[in-house]
Amino acid sequence: MLRWLIRTAIGALCLMTAISVGGAQELREQINKGTVSIISGGINGTYIRIATDLASVLDNNEDLRVLPIMGKGSVQNIDDILYLRGIDIGIVQSDVFAFVKQSKRHPTIDSRVHYITKLYNEEFHLLVSKDIKSVEDLAGKQVNFGVQGSGTYMTASIVFDRLQVEPVPVSFDQGLALEKVKSGEIAGLVYVAGKPAQLFNSIEATEGIHLLPIPLTDAILETYLPSRFSHDDYPRLVAENEQVKTLAVGAVMAVYNWPADHPRRQKTINFIDAFFSQFEAFQTPPRHQKWQEVSLTAVVPGWNRYKPAEDWLKKNVMVSNDLDKTKTAFEAFLASQDSSLSDKLSDEASKDELFKLFLLWQAKQSQ
Repeated sequence: MLRWLIRTAIGALCLMTAISVGGAQELREQINKGTVSIISGGINGTYIRIATDLASVLDNNEDLRVLPIMGKGSVQNIDDILYLRGIDIGIVQSDVFAFVKQSKRHPTIDSRVHYITKLYNEEFHLLVSKDIKSVEDLAGKQVNFGVQGSGTYMTASIVFDRLQVEPVPVSFDQGLALEKVKSGEIAGLVYVAGKPAQLFNSIEATEGIHLLPIPLTDAILETYLPSRFSHDDYPRLVAENEQVKTLAVGAVMAVYNWPADHPRRQKTINFIDAFFSQFEAFQTPPRHQKWQEVSLTAVVPGWNRYKPAEDWLKKNVMVSNDLDKTKTAFEAFLASQDSSLSDKLSDEASKDELFKLFLLWQAKQSQ
């Protein structure tokens, strides 16, 4: 009898353990089933705010959970998308592809990482002392590229390489660099930030410091979109009725290109469906104001769009084929440009530049 009781007790214990293990396994599968991890940026940056907004809007605790993770910059985020376990999506600067290819860090990056959508733009500010009149004048002179490993440092390296100008890079925090430009200790500074940047509020027009135009060469436009600064952006740096040409660096929502039969591809498809379907919720308070700049259909030069995202847009976004409306919009775009555009059209200037300018202008009209 005692032996029977012992066997019964052991059997019941084994059954309870099996139920407990089975329940834990079921819970584990349920928690991981819809979780998508997004590598973003540092605690004080915009990227982590964007990722947190994604979690706040899209989490439904059943089919989809967005897990924001702080990152260490665009290059590291690409490494993490490729190799860190559990990472599906990342927020990076659009020019990280050019940097990765130039450094031969990931030779097959084009096929392995695609983009879901372009997010917002950040402008390339090249602030220089009064004796600098062109980009070529910076050759051999000290220019602050920002902290090494930062997005600004990466972008500055690419841009000057594309322009075939070789300044002497130095690395100071931007506030200190501005003081060094004012004193003439260094020739200029590069700062990638959304205009208008608060850093420049302390500059007086009488100091002679100015924003230097960036030549929008074919090499530059392979990676960047054109942009410009106006008097409205920087009253102390740009005269009325004048504009300073520059380039725009896009923030991009990047995704690992999972094979069609991989279970994590379905997770990213579920994320895209939820994100695109609820996009309007991101453009109202209390979400970050940068969402106001996002156009889901915007093109990112040099990148491939993730096929599930492309398929969703083709299926759900109405594209007008009205040629008259398109012509009217294009004529309005031409009228909005300065006279130098007419000069470009009279020769064999880059059609790609013109098309990208039009896309950028058209996107701004819809905001």
